[in-house]
Amino acid sequence: MKKNKLILLTLLMSLFVNGQTVKKLNDPSIVAHHKRMTFESWGDWRPYPKYVLGIQTNFAYATVWGNWAPSRNRDYKRGEDIRPLKVDGLQNKRFAELKLEEEEAKKINESFDTIYKRNIQDFAHWTSTTVDADPLWLLYYKRMLKPITQFPDEPTNYLQWELKDHETYETLKSTGTIKRFQEELDLIKEKYKMSRTMDMPRGKRFLMYHETLLKWRSFLGELRKHGKKTNLLISYKKLIKKDINHSKILGWSPSTDKQIVEKVMTKFKDKY
Repeated sequence: MKKNKLILLTLLMSLFVNGQTVKKLNDPSIVAHHKRMTFESWGDWRPYPKYVLGIQTNFAYATVWGNWAPSRNRDYKRGEDIRPLKVDGLQNKRFAELKLEEEEAKKINESFDTIYKRNIQDFAHWTSTTVDADPLWLLYYKRMLKPITQFPDEPTNYLQWELKDHETYETLKSTGTIKRFQEELDLIKEKYKMSRTMDMPRGKRFLMYHETLLKWRSFLGELRKHGKKTNLLISYKKLIKKDINHSKILGWSPSTDKQIVEKVMTKFKDKY
């Protein structure tokens, strides 16, 4: 029984599905209107008029395009071609404007990217945060300026001042030379610190590096020159003192200018 009901239900369903046929409608007036709405053609004003003895007899035409039609319909028919998708149509103009806006937006994004990258570069160019990673610093100035950091801030003995001995250091200190060199050293170290910690253009930073390097070389040259001169002077003093002590041991004393003149006059008084 159930099997018979299932077969009957299946037959009814098949009849119902087969009965649902799709009928394709083709209204020429609607097709013509669709053509006018897009790009295909302007015109084909369906429904067409029909005249009998000069009298319009097509009611459909009269109510759509004719005298009985609304004024906006007649203006539409008599007006310009307003297909939105024609070559210079409104929709194509919109597409063109949209394309231009997309290109402009792309340029703006590229400009923003360029500005962002430039800001990053400027930050790296100005900031002191990245000075240790600068190639020119790593290749040259780091090595050349390293002695400044290794030199004591306030040297207190001849070894720290890189002098020959303590006596030379004390002599330079007593004459005020050490004080002057300390002031120059303070200026060099301060300039070096500024070049490493202050935010400034990269070019100016390397100019400060180079100026600091030149001042450091001049400082070392002057320090060594004064050290050598002072050491030589001390050696001369020691040599003279040694000769005087030796003369005293032998019982000889140097003559005064008056004694020398008197000896010369006595020697040559009978010859002239």
